[in-house]
Amino acid sequence: MSASTVSRERLRHLPNAISAARMAAPPVLLALALAGRPAAFTWVLVPALLSDMVDGWLARTYHLESKRGAFLDSVADTLLLFVSIYGIWVFHGEVITANAVLCGAVIVSWVLEDCAALLRYRRLSSFHTYLSKTAGYVLGLYVGVLFVFGHYPALLYAASGLSIAGNLEEFALLALLPQWRTDVRGVWWVLAERGKGRGA
Repeated sequence: MSASTVSRERLRHLPNAISAARMAAPPVLLALALAGRPAAFTWVLVPALLSDMVDGWLARTYHLESKRGAFLDSVADTLLLFVSIYGIWVFHGEVITANAVLCGAVIVSWVLEDCAALLRYRRLSSFHTYLSKTAGYVLGLYVGVLFVFGHYPALLYAASGLSIAGNLEEFALLALLPQWRTDVRGVWWVLAERGKGRGA
């Protein structure tokens, strides 16, 4: 057995384990928000946000992508998003109040896409497009920076715009893909696949 195969075997379950651990963070964060403990909330939130980048990097680098992993990652991300928003409302309510329309558009577009995916596939979409991954990283960066350093409007606008654009692209993918698929790079690639299929 080659050294690369041994390394891959050792890492095989690590991305899913990280996603599962991230799924355990939202109940803890909710309890800390209800208890009014911003420092503890921050110390749990930031590693949870960073773990999203780590498990994705491991899965892609070592070719460990799986349907189960995509599902766990999507559920963990959704739960973490909503508890993060609640934490912002509790500890930084002025940010949401001052940007109510923008924040509302992000939340509504996310919820509607999740609901549409559940109706379409009976599960979350788990497309993990390039745009949605970029949006997730920038949104996670904004939330982490907000709790550690404070509010940066430009970062909020970038995160919100990317999030809304990513959700709109996923609506388009729901229309284009009759069956559930994971790790779809984006609409352009799906259309290119269709073009090749017609030309074959």
